[in-house]
Amino acid sequence: MRISGNTLFIPGATSGIGLALAQRFKSRGNTVIIGGRRTEILDELREQGFGTVRIDTADPNSVTEAAARVIAEYPDLNGLVNMAGIMVPEDWHKAEDFLSVAEDTVNVNLLGPIRLIAAFTEQLQSQPSATIINVSSGLAFVPLARTATYSATKAAIHALSEAVRVQYADTSVQVIELVPPVVATGLADTARNPRAIPLDDFADHVVELLEGEPDAHEILVEQVGLQRYAERRGDYEKVFGIINGLQRP
Repeated sequence: MRISGNTLFIPGATSGIGLALAQRFKSRGNTVIIGGRRTEILDELREQGFGTVRIDTADPNSVTEAAARVIAEYPDLNGLVNMAGIMVPEDWHKAEDFLSVAEDTVNVNLLGPIRLIAAFTEQLQSQPSATIINVSSGLAFVPLARTATYSATKAAIHALSEAVRVQYADTSVQVIELVPPVVATGLADTARNPRAIPLDDFADHVVELLEGEPDAHEILVEQVGLQRYAERRGDYEKVFGIINGLQRP
């Protein structure tokens, strides 16, 4: 992925990692369109020079309508960053305590990116060079027990990225998986997690890695290596214990 001169659509970038990356992409000379549900925030972002569109990635009709609008207004669109996601704790002892949360999580975190790729695939393949960035998580590789479905959807995003990358090998579309560690964004209780890295540090490092590794399949800041390579190192059980508070680092 080239780091400038793109036209990027980033649904789920009204806050957190998405917004931090959108700001950095914009400062590097990219046209950035932010998608989100909250119109008041989109209005504020429009005043800051971003394109904006209302979208609910959990709603297939909303995705279809938003994609048509984005493509019509930005015919040079060549990048999709699948950022939208939810992370909600679950208690699996009783169905009423987890089923609806699990269903919502799958709908947003897994079906949402699939819907978005479907809506933009022809547009992206029509460009000389295009990029899809799918955001997974270190929890795709070592799960957090109390956010079981979130972890499972991120593992699915990893597998999806690996497979779709092969299918797009005969096209102009590059598939990159961004694998964040725990980042202090306010999502769930990340702000209180002592292992969370500062948001600005993370976003700066991601852009540096994208610039330095334009052909990368995965973007991995140093901290996520604990989870990403746990099985390869042979210390998965230890890392699982650390992530889930079952033992000290």
